[in-house]
Amino acid sequence: MANTLFDKIWDAHVVTEIKEGPTQLYIDRLYCHEVTSPQAFEGMRARGLKPLRPERIYCMPDHNTPTHDQDKPIEDPVSKKQVDTLAKNAADFGLTHYGMMDPRNGIIHVVGPERGLTLPGMTIVCGDSHTSTHGAVGSVAFGIGTSEVEMVMASQCILQAKPKTMRIRMEGTLGKGVTAKDVALYIMSKVTTSGATGYFIEYAGSTIRSLTMEGRLTLCNLSIEMGARGGMIAPDETTFAYLKGRENAPCGEEWEKAVSYWKTLKSDEDAVFDKELLFDAADIEPMVTYGTNPGMGMGITNHIPTAEGMSEVEKSSFDKAMNYMGFEAGETLLGKKIDYVFLGSCTNGRIEDFRAFASMVKGRKKADHVIAWLVPGSWMVDAQIREEGLDKVLEEAGFQLRQPGCSACLAMNDDKIPAGKYAVSTSNRNFEGRQGPGARTILAGPLVAAVAAITGEITDPRTLL
Repeated sequence: MANTLFDKIWDAHVVTEIKEGPTQLYIDRLYCHEVTSPQAFEGMRARGLKPLRPERIYCMPDHNTPTHDQDKPIEDPVSKKQVDTLAKNAADFGLTHYGMMDPRNGIIHVVGPERGLTLPGMTIVCGDSHTSTHGAVGSVAFGIGTSEVEMVMASQCILQAKPKTMRIRMEGTLGKGVTAKDVALYIMSKVTTSGATGYFIEYAGSTIRSLTMEGRLTLCNLSIEMGARGGMIAPDETTFAYLKGRENAPCGEEWEKAVSYWKTLKSDEDAVFDKELLFDAADIEPMVTYGTNPGMGMGITNHIPTAEGMSEVEKSSFDKAMNYMGFEAGETLLGKKIDYVFLGSCTNGRIEDFRAFASMVKGRKKADHVIAWLVPGSWMVDAQIREEGLDKVLEEAGFQLRQPGCSACLAMNDDKIPAGKYAVSTSNRNFEGRQGPGARTILAGPLVAAVAAITGEITDPRTLL
């Protein structure tokens, strides 16, 4: 029987199936951060339990970590308590912990792949919706709730209903100035934020195969914003080249055996998906969002749509978003003045994103009125930036690097956008108040963010390429 890539990995991890109920699924890797794990640890203590397989659990703070002065105590008492509690819990339960200032620390969804902890064929969970990122290497990765974190700690298994499968194919060559972030925002604008609800997505096609690993990680990261349970890409030579030599990846004969298995991880030619979609790469230009969910996106040269043809419910939601953003239906965003630029997050905090940003600002200067937060996704990314001299390029253009963390992706640390201010952000969500109470977020890729930081307004990056 022909199987999809998702089916092959899922079926290989089934422990038991409950008739007319969920599947007991074995989990290869559990990641824990400081926000969603405390109650799970407390539940373990209350029941007198220890993790079944502690070597498969990795902990690190990222949401609450400040992006400056990490060598000093955290000033915010709530953030400090959460970060300190994770360190104590990891020590008490004998778990690997990458704390602040540890060279292995960073955003958990950046660290996993770059340290070779995330590998093809794995099942991976974390109490965080953007766990879908890890599917880029060819794994089944999804976010779970705190009670489920406890379940995995105790048993290395989880009870889950098997999702339906969707294949999104994209064919053709991406145009000048179009990044993986633009691909994701384009797909979301077509699928909507609920169009993939109940599905696990496999991305395929010549366009997807042409993406770098960093680009694939960005695309899979945003699967959750379409309502999907997760997203994945079949491993190939790009995947193997990325993982080879990483500290937790197999080596020697074990590497050869692993790659031999990983090459079987692909959907069979005649595999049937519950839903299939096809897109043409030529239709995509650099993207920006205009509303208050990631699906409200458009090509940068387009105009905000009107409410014509919308239902009353849709129109009400649209009008509310326009009011919050201070935009009007039918207007262009080109030339719109902005106040902040944020480069970073588990969506666009990797070395490729900093290379792209630096390539645009090299020889130019940051607009005086723009505040820019450039936040590497990990200390490894920070080291790469400095090794390649990108920090000097950025400094000469008037930018400063901050220290790794989730930063301005969400208002859970010091990096908050003030009310009413416009931020061009390479993060994943533009919900009301996501970057701070009253903050107005325009999602974009690193090239759009870079030119906005230089010009001080929404600008088509292709005009400066």
